[in-house]
Amino acid sequence: MIDSKELQKKVRKAVSDKRFEHIIGVKDTAACLAMRYGADFDSAVIAGLLHDYCKPLSDKEMLSQAKRRHLPVSRTEQEHPYLLHGKLAAAYGREKFEIHDEDILGAVTWHTTGKPDMSLLEMILFTADYIEPNRKMIPGMEQIREMAFVDLEETVYMILKNTLRYLEETVDPSGIDQHTYETFDFYNEIHLRKKGD
Repeated sequence: MIDSKELQKKVRKAVSDKRFEHIIGVKDTAACLAMRYGADFDSAVIAGLLHDYCKPLSDKEMLSQAKRRHLPVSRTEQEHPYLLHGKLAAAYGREKFEIHDEDILGAVTWHTTGKPDMSLLEMILFTADYIEPNRKMIPGMEQIREMAFVDLEETVYMILKNTLRYLEETVDPSGIDQHTYETFDFYNEIHLRKKGD
């Protein structure tokens, strides 16, 4: 597997300054969360560096690269190809950087939409991508950042609730990936169970 310093150099060449600043924010946040929750530190760093590697690709390119690799493409992804950047980054990670750790590749694949019953590393990257320091302060961000170091499942629930509210108000609901709804339902169940305890 590629060394994180080497991967960082390669990512730096592939993305804009602004995107790189975000990637470093995610990498550092994921590393902090890994220390807090006892996840593998190096895996968190590599997942953080890789997650947006394919973001610079155009919609057309994302679709053709996904097709070439026989990646499953949902109707929502077909209509909103930017949603494919996580799946593609995982594929590039495997092909270009010899990353074969399924937990890292899973975290990169699902960092945008989430999925029900995420692994610890998947929840860490999903959360780090949302709360990293360069993100603008949106309603609820302060509470989410605080919760991130207290209870990761509750944080995932809060992020999904916030994200769905924002997307439903600002975009056509057909642009919301089905995985996001399924993930919200899963973590909402956990949230309600904990409230009932």
